[in-house]
Amino acid sequence: MGPLPRTVELFYDVLSPYSWLGFEILCRYQNIWNINLQLRPSLITGIMKDSGNKPPGLLPRKGQYMANDLKLLRHHLQIPIHFPKDFLSVMLEKGSLSAMRFLTALNLEHPEMLEKASRELWMRVWSRAAEKAGMSAEQAQGLLEKMSTPKVKNQLKETTEAACRYGAFGLPITVAHVDGQTHMLFGSDRMELLAHLLGEKWMGPVPPAVNARL
Repeated sequence: MGPLPRTVELFYDVLSPYSWLGFEILCRYQNIWNINLQLRPSLITGIMKDSGNKPPGLLPRKGQYMANDLKLLRHHLQIPIHFPKDFLSVMLEKGSLSAMRFLTALNLEHPEMLEKASRELWMRVWSRAAEKAGMSAEQAQGLLEKMSTPKVKNQLKETTEAACRYGAFGLPITVAHVDGQTHMLFGSDRMELLAHLLGEKWMGPVPPAVNARL
């Protein structure tokens, strides 16, 4: 009998493009490394407010850097990410509260669909997210009705507060529980360090087994 899987938590928000990058890399490795990957939908605006941080899109130089950075990472990581033209509108006006409540409700009711639905929301196919995740119209309607319930609101609030307790000042954060110690890593570019902490082999952002399927 081999060692028990190490628990790795990914706190993310679909408003965060780097959350998507970290999400995809960890999903690629979840069946390669000996880990128990736990997806934790969170609210980035709550974390920003709690930490006193500001979104990079509000600072022109950071916004321009992020746009160029994502263009390069799209090819390097083989993830179809595009910087939206209306990013400030999406970030400041639309936000992600409804999306993250939807994913929180989904995680409570149908956790096996969380990975697919999260991916669809990142791909900005909001109207097709439920269908693409493989749920029925009845299931989707049930989740939409539950989005505003105290249970879902409280769960999203508790998850966001948990991320803050780990020291989050933005998203994504990956929390690895290894040998009684907790390590919080910020960003999508800390996966090689995560592998080191887990005692696992890092084979790049697109490991061979995954690359063969792409």
